[in-house]
Amino acid sequence: MSSRLTPLGRRPYLGFGLGLRPDHYEAILAGEPHVDWFEVLTENYLVPGGKPLHYLTRIRERYPLVMHGVSLSIGGTDPLDRDYLRQVRELAARIEPAWVSDHLCWTGLDGTNLHDLMPLPYTEEALRHVVGRVGAVQEFLGRRILLENVSSYVSYRESEMTEWEFLAEVARRADCLILLDINNIYVSAFNHDFDPADYLAGIPVERVWQFHLAGHTRREDCIIDTHDHPVIDPVWSLYADAVRRFGAVSAMIERDADIPPLEDLIAELDYARGIAAAPRAAGLAP
Repeated sequence: MSSRLTPLGRRPYLGFGLGLRPDHYEAILAGEPHVDWFEVLTENYLVPGGKPLHYLTRIRERYPLVMHGVSLSIGGTDPLDRDYLRQVRELAARIEPAWVSDHLCWTGLDGTNLHDLMPLPYTEEALRHVVGRVGAVQEFLGRRILLENVSSYVSYRESEMTEWEFLAEVARRADCLILLDINNIYVSAFNHDFDPADYLAGIPVERVWQFHLAGHTRREDCIIDTHDHPVIDPVWSLYADAVRRFGAVSAMIERDADIPPLEDLIAELDYARGIAAAPRAAGLAP
């Protein structure tokens, strides 16, 4: 662990947020929507100046933000992109996010970006490789990062452990944090025929600082993580299970296609608030 990282303390709690999308910039600034915070897609705001950064700066004056990237390729074999990391660090210094996250995956090879979040083989060799790169990133940024579990459609014969065992061990060895995507657990559980309850049980409570909720597309033989539909009932049920296990964790809804009006997403977010409140009212959450 970097000497600049403070000991892991009590996780901050932001409440209930949404992914910040350009479709909603004006609606957010025109009123006071019932949203506690916004998650911004890091790569959309790395270019200095311009309209996106203008809106981001104005929204930051009203709401807490977190940064969520898709280009870190923490599991890749290409050298870490120091120029990209410098841009991430500069954006973080500008908007002061509560935290910075990316995905536990690889996204390219030999300088070619596949523009997809590819799963890793869950081996000891891959584990050591990822842990070393997470340490280098955290040293460069001067902060812990959150790593998100991705949805997957292929697996590797070489894997020596489950995905949740791999994620938990990365977090432990690298002293990083976890963004637990509830929808991705559901998608991968269907695609790979495992019990999502086992996934939740295998993740260390103290490392989980954020939840993602989203919709998906059901095909005949698999589920695709498309973020273009409302959250379905089984994912809401899995979220309720996660709340009972992990307690008060900042949660948000992602929507990246067929984006509805802001008020529709806020109604869906209010549903998440109700689910989270139920175990607390019953005195069941840790």
